[in-house]
Amino acid sequence: MASGKDRNRIPPAGRRGRAGLESETAMTDLVHIDPTGTGIPEDRLSSLLDQAIADVRPALRKVLLVPPDYTRAHSGAGRITAHYCAALKDTCQVDILPALGTHEPMTEAECRAFFGPDVPFDRVLPHRWRTDVETLGEVPGSFVAEVSEGLMSDPIPVQVNRRLLDPSYDLVLSIGQVVPHEVVGMANYSKNVFVGCGGSAMINASHMLGAFYGMERIMGRDRTPVRQVFDYAEAHFTGRIPLRYILTVTTAPEGVVRIHGLFAGRSRRLFEEAVRLSQARNLTLLPRPLRKAVVYLDEAEFKSTWLGNKAIYRTRMALADGGELLVLAPGVRKFGEDDRNDALIRKYGYVGRERVLALCRTEWDLQENLSVAAHLIHGSSDGRFSIAYAPGRLTREETEGVGFRYADLDETLRRYDPARLRDGFQVLPDGEEIFYVSNPALGLWACRDRFPDAPAGGTDTPAGGPGRASAEGSSR
Repeated sequence: MASGKDRNRIPPAGRRGRAGLESETAMTDLVHIDPTGTGIPEDRLSSLLDQAIADVRPALRKVLLVPPDYTRAHSGAGRITAHYCAALKDTCQVDILPALGTHEPMTEAECRAFFGPDVPFDRVLPHRWRTDVETLGEVPGSFVAEVSEGLMSDPIPVQVNRRLLDPSYDLVLSIGQVVPHEVVGMANYSKNVFVGCGGSAMINASHMLGAFYGMERIMGRDRTPVRQVFDYAEAHFTGRIPLRYILTVTTAPEGVVRIHGLFAGRSRRLFEEAVRLSQARNLTLLPRPLRKAVVYLDEAEFKSTWLGNKAIYRTRMALADGGELLVLAPGVRKFGEDDRNDALIRKYGYVGRERVLALCRTEWDLQENLSVAAHLIHGSSDGRFSIAYAPGRLTREETEGVGFRYADLDETLRRYDPARLRDGFQVLPDGEEIFYVSNPALGLWACRDRFPDAPAGGTDTPAGGPGRASAEGSSR
């Protein structure tokens, strides 16, 4: 793979729209990988973003941007969204539909922090995953059974937000970061459409499929069962959408986002190249299991365990049997992102895979909310290691009520001060060795012996110091 060069390819084209996209029209893919390791410079990024839509720009009158929400603050998508808003505002109506999935709508303050002050808040539209969707078709049960090795065999409805199907939009730009993910393997590409802008049926089924298959068989990999379901839906049900993808691969040393790769166009090959770069930049392979990991959750980004449990997902393949995970969570104030999911998590707790599966056979409220059941499975270590939460706005009773150990936040922050810790292995003054992660959303940490089929490019981290991925993945 040639680094630092733009290469053009011709993928399948979009449908005819006011942008003039024809089924037979050549639409070029753009790939740019920064060769320096310091990130794509701002002026170069702007030029690449303009190039990505140059063929259709003269005909654009109404555009829908689909970035992630504030929980992906280190994706680079905020400034990409701001660029397109500024570039198109004089000739187009530009709407923004954050790919919330099940998350809370973004506040005005979050929008300003993510997109900057020049993106109008009144152009930001909420995605309501329970109501604002249309069913396009379904992924056949026979296909689901094949890719899941028989673990699931029901058809999966394909749903998207109705705005993506609005014929008045000339172009829909899906913007987001490719990074290891616990449900699909590697985030973004069609996940941004079918989960980020999807409905409850697809979200529930895909999350449960990932939970059944096992997240440790999924994370950091491309062609997982869930991804193959999304691929089927992308191939069969997006013909009505004038869709293009803008994908990034990033790190964020000292909180400064570096975009190492930009991948723009429509073909799956773009995603595959982004996956390879993310595996090189965001996957950290460790020489030995961790006895203790300490993970910090930025309080502006992580307000629930629904989001904050990335601390569990992204480190579980690195933790030793009998090890300890401590989560510093000053912003966590609830469990679910909405009231219904929060109530279900409080009711059943993170009680382990087998118990949750048994509950799914008898409890109607879990049967109707399988994404919550999947979340409960993902958030348990099944007794393999202990999980302690130090939340800013949950009580001991609430924390222990869902199955976590409780740690006092003030006490833990005095001992494990994020301002003094660096990412990776370190020994505290009293001799305690820990492994510190400043933002679990930026990567995946795994022991090489727990990831025997690790993709080429994963970063080895020697004992005693962080490797490239963990060092560059720091953010606070």
